Amino acid sequence: MVRERVLGMVRRVSAVSSGHPVTSRSVAAILAGLLLFGSFPPRPWWFLAPIGIAILTLTVRGDGRLRAGFGYGFLAGLAFFVPLLPWTGIYVGPLPWLALSTVCALYLGVFGLVGRLVGTLPGWPLWVALAWTAAEWGRSSFPFGGFPWGRLAFGQADGWFLSLAAVGGAPLIGFAVALTGTGTAALVSLFWSPLTPEGKRQTADDENGTLRSVAVRGPATRLGYAAAAFTLLVMPLTGLLLRSALPGAEADDRTVTVAAIQGSVPRLGLDFNAQRRAVLDNHVRRTEELADEVAAGRAPRPDVVIWPENSSDIDPLRNGDAAALITAASERIGAPILVGAVLINPDRTTTNSVMVWNGAAGPGERHDKKIIQPFGEYLPMRSFFRLFSEYADRAGYFVPGNGDGVVQAAGIDIGVATCYEVAFDRSFEDALRAGARLLTVPTNNATFGDSEMTYQQLAMSRVRAVEHGRALVVAATSGVSAIIGTDGDIRQETALFVPAALVAELPLRDDTTLATRIGPAPERIFVILTAAAALAAVARRRAAPGAGPTSVQ
Repeated sequence: MVRERVLGMVRRVSAVSSGHPVTSRSVAAILAGLLLFGSFPPRPWWFLAPIGIAILTLTVRGDGRLRAGFGYGFLAGLAFFVPLLPWTGIYVGPLPWLALSTVCALYLGVFGLVGRLVGTLPGWPLWVALAWTAAEWGRSSFPFGGFPWGRLAFGQADGWFLSLAAVGGAPLIGFAVALTGTGTAALVSLFWSPLTPEGKRQTADDENGTLRSVAVRGPATRLGYAAAAFTLLVMPLTGLLLRSALPGAEADDRTVTVAAIQGSVPRLGLDFNAQRRAVLDNHVRRTEELADEVAAGRAPRPDVVIWPENSSDIDPLRNGDAAALITAASERIGAPILVGAVLINPDRTTTNSVMVWNGAAGPGERHDKKIIQPFGEYLPMRSFFRLFSEYADRAGYFVPGNGDGVVQAAGIDIGVATCYEVAFDRSFEDALRAGARLLTVPTNNATFGDSEMTYQQLAMSRVRAVEHGRALVVAATSGVSAIIGTDGDIRQETALFVPAALVAELPLRDDTTLATRIGPAPERIFVILTAAAALAAVARRRAAPGAGPTSVQ
């Protein structure tokens, strides 16, 4: 009786959808995008992501025009990125925010098109999931170096899929979430699909003895259910099983005591660094306070102190006062300090650097930010974009650095990814190859106020810690600073907009994860397989009798 009621309800919903196909699919696409947004921090609802993918997959699949698949994917993209990225327009107005959201949504439109194309192939849940990862690769690469924000992996730091990062990095997490969603879609499709004629038989009704037709699912359908259920469960269960295999501190021979300083800023906004001296003073003051706590025995003495990005926007290599303050703080705490500084080059361009400051010995090794932010740290096609926004000329004149991303402090090789860099898979690749045993992400989020950006970026750092099997220190000017273990768990964190110091004993590891060793190989394989599936689907579509679109859905 219950089963018949459920089937009856499903048929009624299906009938309504059939009567208004474009409207119902558009609403479903928007719902899918909102569910994807809901899976991202600071909300811990990671499980909404595969549900959103399932709904989007059901929406874009069909035998109609490919452009309809693009349209539904684009709608989902707007519903996802518009609420995800408002921090990009907090102080510059809505135009950059909406423009960026629209560009990102185009990639979901491409996913919708490709998803509709490969959704006709045997084993379609696999191909549609691969199409998602290929679309994320495209968005993370083009244009202007790409924009990886909003990749599925970065919403999974609290979920079952996180441990997969140690095997295949963020691309494998994204594929796993997508495959779980497409597996769910396959199961729903089987449940909703009309029953085959040969699957019917006549039987007597128990209540009045009349004959009625009862649908019976045959062996092929049962096999389909089994395959769909397997696809739905394999990735989350694999992630859960791998969780216990992640490295812990007890496996390491050596540890290091690290301090992260959050000095905070005098005010928020794009002009927060107009008071550059105040920002530097804040970080010096909080470091000296930690030194007092160490002297009083209330805190352990750190081997290394990490300041955030832009903690000294006064170039200490050119300004003696800034150099003297940093030197005094380093000597007072008795440890080298990684200082985030803006350095002025001879050609008047600037470099976003993290340098080691060794007390009276002064500056040592440094990491110059290699992946700089377009439309923020520099403006591509400046003369063109200044036509659209008065804020265009407020973009900086930063130039990218080079090097392997490793600085040595107190004899420890530390891998550095500065702020925006952590969103990119390649951010720590060179550093790990160069022998980094500890990772850090110095960041400045003061320009984005109290938005969700801070928590989204923190989740990226958690994924990177698991991906490379390294403890990771986030030092932020205004928060959130954090100490992250090799398993991605947050061991300590600060509140927003308050001066703070975190001190922790962290493992130094030499072993590398499979993800570190194979690098970008999984993502490249995913893209190649997607392209092959798309070509096969095109050939199949052209060879089919009467090939061509049959509807606008």
